[in-house]
This record gives sequence, structure tokens and C-alpha cells, in this order.
Amino acid sequence: MGLQWELAKKYLHYYFTAGNRHDVHSPFVYTLVDEILRDKKKPAAFKEIEQVRKSLLKSDETLQVTDLGAGSLINSGTERKVRDITRNAAKPAKYGQLFYRLIKYYEPEYLLELGTSMGMSTSYMAKADPTAKVITIEGCPNIAARAAQNFKALQLHNIKQYIGNFDTVLPTVLEDVPRLDYVYIDGNHRSAPTLQYFEQCLGKAHNESLFIFDDIHWTPDMEAAWHTIQQHPRVTFTIDLFFIGLVFFRPDMKIKQHFILKY
Repeated sequence: MGLQWELAKKYLHYYFTAGNRHDVHSPFVYTLVDEILRDKKKPAAFKEIEQVRKSLLKSDETLQVTDLGAGSLINSGTERKVRDITRNAAKPAKYGQLFYRLIKYYEPEYLLELGTSMGMSTSYMAKADPTAKVITIEGCPNIAARAAQNFKALQLHNIKQYIGNFDTVLPTVLEDVPRLDYVYIDGNHRSAPTLQYFEQCLGKAHNESLFIFDDIHWTPDMEAAWHTIQQHPRVTFTIDLFFIGLVFFRPDMKIKQHFILKY
């Protein structure tokens, strides 16, 4: 309960102090805010994915879970209900829909996700561009199998799943992919592994790549990782949306900048 209370306090501070598009002087970031963050359109794909989420939230099915990360603030134990995993581990719709719009706008071809969970975010990523190659890694075999059922229900054919510990699977994935245009790191939630995955993925990043980190304010440990990422010499600017952080490497941004924006 202590961690949740601390997170709630941090969110309130963010909510009342974060900027909006009028606080942004960079044309690139202003466009991102205006055309992506503020876009309210609801494509048919959103309804399809949210129908799957609704069915998962009603499910009485249970899964034997292997948790290789920092665990959950809510769940403990090895047997969990599908509805509880969906409620507590799957990213809310607004973030999946943001990922969809980011992919539509920037048109990445090679996408990597660390932490599949029930596959809600993965589905938004895959639906955004059926020609994109979406690679997703999940530590728990039973959760990965359940996510695969969701991908089949949504008729998604551009997702490649890997199962296992990120530490052992990620190097294999990176050997096989020519580059990384888009990376979403949503797993483990500890500083040292997060920074390790960031450094590993940097080897396949380029100037137009976009990296997204989940739960950057989850704990002081994760905040430390976020600050380290912001200061990396290859990072030119970041956007803090509280529950996620966006990282860019664009060399046209002459001065390193960090934005905290309301979303």
C-alpha cells in the first residue's frame, strides 16, 4: 500500500505541474503533442482490441504464473486470474492507443516489446501497421500462450513471440533484427536490468528510433534509471508522460531537452 500511496502523490504533483503544447517551443515536439497526444479519433481497431480486453476482464480462467520481473504491487503468488492480470498488468487503453498513433505517424518497421503480458499493447502496435514486424518477449510461458490466443482472435499475423528471461532471450533477438525503429520496455521494473536492456537495444538504434519506457516513476529505483537514460549522450530529448517516458535520438535537436507533458 505504501508504494501505491507514494505513486499517487507523485501523480498528483505531475498532474498539477506538467506542461501542455503551449509550453513547448520545439516545432518537432509541438507537432507530436498536437497531432498525436491530442488526437481523439477512434479507429475501428480500437473497438476490436477493447472487446478482447472486456472478455479478459470477465474471465474466470486462472494461469500458473512465472514472474521474472519486479512483480506486481497488487498480485502475489503463482496462480493468478486472467482478469486480474489484465486489470493490473495490461497497460490501459489510452496508452495502447497512443502507441497506435505513434506508429501510424512515425511508420517504424522493426518494433520490439519487452513484456507481452496479455498482449493488449502488442495488439495496438501490430494493428497500427500490418506490414511492420512486431517482436515481443514474455517471461511467463502461460501468459505468452494466452496472449497468442488474443492475437489469433484479432487476426494479427505480424507478431513474433519469444518466451523466456529477457537477459537470455534479448541478445538472440538483437542478433536477428537488422535495426530497432521502436522499442517498448515494459518488464522487470528495476533500474539495473532496465539500463542493461536500454544499452543492449542502443546497438540497433538509429537517429529516428523511438524508445518508450514503462512505469518510469514506479519506484525511486526506476526514477533513477529514467534520469540515467535522460543523461545518456545519444539521447537528445525525452518526454515524461508520468506512466511512460518517450526517448528520442534525433541529432537535429541541438540542445538536450526534457519535457514533462500532461497526458
